[in-house]
Amino acid sequence: QVQLQESGGGLVQPGGSLRLSCTASGFTLDYYGIGWFRQAPGKEREPVSCITYNSDTTYYADSVKGRFTISRDNAKNTVYLQMNNLAPEDTAVYYCGADHLAYGCYVGYEYAYWGQGTQVTVSS
Repeated sequence: QVQLQESGGGLVQPGGSLRLSCTASGFTLDYYGIGWFRQAPGKEREPVSCITYNSDTTYYADSVKGRFTISRDNAKNTVYLQMNNLAPEDTAVYYCGADHLAYGCYVGYEYAYWGQGTQVTVSS
């Protein structure tokens, strides 16, 4: 069964860190571009960070530049999103998407595969 699974979300205090993981099963991520998106209550899903299949290009939303880092470990079939200096406005459900030899980091881009999401809550 082809599936993406996010993990690593949780409750963290402002200024804290989390590392999200996006792991594929049923297929390998080697030739897939990956995007991390997030959706807060009452808002549309927005891009956070994306990476090409060969890691030669990464994208970050202005709101997370300098705080978040995307990386991939194809040997583990996993893409990571390291999130530092978290703020309450980062609270959202975080989703990862995968697309073969492609990626899009804009609102409305539809990846071929999406995970179910992981909740990130930043609160004191």
